[in-house]
Amino acid sequence: MSFNEIRKDYLLDRWVVIATERGRRPTDFAKKERKKAKKGVCPLCPGNEHMTPPAILVYLKSGKRIRKAKDKNGLRHKNWLIRCVPNLYPAFTPPKGKTSRRQIMKSNDLVVAVGHHEVLVESPVHDGHPADAKISQLVHVINAYLDRLRELSAKPYVKYVSIFRNHGLEAGASLSHAHSQIIATPFIPRVVEEELEASRKFLNQNKKCVFCDILKKELNGPRLIIENSGFVVFAPWASVNPLEFWIFPRRHETTPLEMSRSEVKIFAGTLKACFNGLKKLLNDPPYNFGFHLAINKDASKYYHWHLEVYPKLAIWAGFEKSTGMYINTVTPEATAESLRKTISF
Repeated sequence: MSFNEIRKDYLLDRWVVIATERGRRPTDFAKKERKKAKKGVCPLCPGNEHMTPPAILVYLKSGKRIRKAKDKNGLRHKNWLIRCVPNLYPAFTPPKGKTSRRQIMKSNDLVVAVGHHEVLVESPVHDGHPADAKISQLVHVINAYLDRLRELSAKPYVKYVSIFRNHGLEAGASLSHAHSQIIATPFIPRVVEEELEASRKFLNQNKKCVFCDILKKELNGPRLIIENSGFVVFAPWASVNPLEFWIFPRRHETTPLEMSRSEVKIFAGTLKACFNGLKKLLNDPPYNFGFHLAINKDASKYYHWHLEVYPKLAIWAGFEKSTGMYINTVTPEATAESLRKTISF
């Protein structure tokens, strides 16, 4: 008789039940039809630039090069490749004039939501999602992430920059046009803060980066999905979500800003391969992804940026919400095996 397992996260004080007794195959989550956003005028499509705030970053083709610009003086650039605009309904907003830390941190339990909330339109093609986009276009997307990360992280009131993507209605994407979001916050979010603290402690005790250590172990284990010269993709040991996978750079880098031009291209190819494989395996499932990174230079020795991908295949119910413990009905090992067979790189 086999028993379910309770696995602890690599770093976080978080436990996950890997329910082998009620385990499901990854393909059990494939559906014939997925919910789609209602059809109508898309504010992110070319020709509808007037429906969004002025772009703070636009990529325009100029011969064989890319020219970067902004919308200003009522102008809305056309024929763009990438367009980044402020969110119409932002969760965080820029300060008006100079703002001190004391003005932002009102008390231990009250902080002014100073920051930025942006929408990055990934392609002029409505359905230009990572699974289907050309690698050259994904290179533009990644470079735009880096441009915004570089600018936002330099602002004195910004302590963290979250770059994330919601795909599909069930994952929270109200617009079906290919887009990501970027939110800059005046504090470091709890999960990343806990990762930073745990990795700092590991360095002090073991004199090495815990993420590099994780990478070394997963490279030779049953949860490895794919690897190439720049990146390693694997299903984490204590996956919270069915079919969850992470993408790690091989080189120790604290932030994606440290990627070389060649790494950006390899990363683009890795993204396309992974999301194309996920789409084939589960008939284009909803998912979320988010970058984990550190903009604090002090973290350079012990933090290792990575991308976490969470397919939206399960519903967290009473047990998960009331305990903070999660039940995953697909083992990370089964996830890795299924994605290995599906992904072509």
